[in-house]
Amino acid sequence: MKIIDIRHRTVPLSRYAPEIRAEPALDTTIVAVITDERAGKEPLIGYGFASIGRFAQDGLIRERFAPRLFRADWRTLICEDAIAIDPVKAWSVMMQGEKPGGLGERCVAVGALDMAIWDLASKARGLPLYRLLARTFDRGPEDTEVPVYAGGGYLFPSDDLSRLRDETRYFCSLGFTATKLKIGALALKEDCARIEAALGISGAETVLPSMP
Repeated sequence: MKIIDIRHRTVPLSRYAPEIRAEPALDTTIVAVITDERAGKEPLIGYGFASIGRFAQDGLIRERFAPRLFRADWRTLICEDAIAIDPVKAWSVMMQGEKPGGLGERCVAVGALDMAIWDLASKARGLPLYRLLARTFDRGPEDTEVPVYAGGGYLFPSDDLSRLRDETRYFCSLGFTATKLKIGALALKEDCARIEAALGISGAETVLPSMP
């Protein structure tokens, strides 16, 4: 398997539904890593995106990390069984020459490519990603369920508590029992009001992972 193209694009996004114009307007980078392998009639492609809480990272991807993957001998990227690109090896190649520590925004850029390469590896093996991760890192018996939480709970620019209740109600309707909640940006009294608003909809048994 060889990488023949890496495409990336900046796309706008909003933390809010329905969309509310709030400055600064967020965007993110979506990535497609295209290989010479085929999935039926189509090329095998891995997809990733940078973040929903940071800004787009096209510059770092274009100028530093994608070129390192292109320059690398494909044999240094491939897994021992030659079925797919090894995400761990690809990460090492992308980070060559990088200063230790001080990750800053570069971890978001590398993470978008890393996500796409893991997507490729799981598709090449016909495995769900969680199973591939468990096998790769020897995590023991593969779970049949994966714990998840709903990402949200950000501050709304207007009608915050009302919109937070609506968002929490929507997450509950999808079956989530854990939802993220933004705290630490307001006074303690206002943070407590947000927590109480969310719990008033979801119930005391709901888990609320906090995010400063």
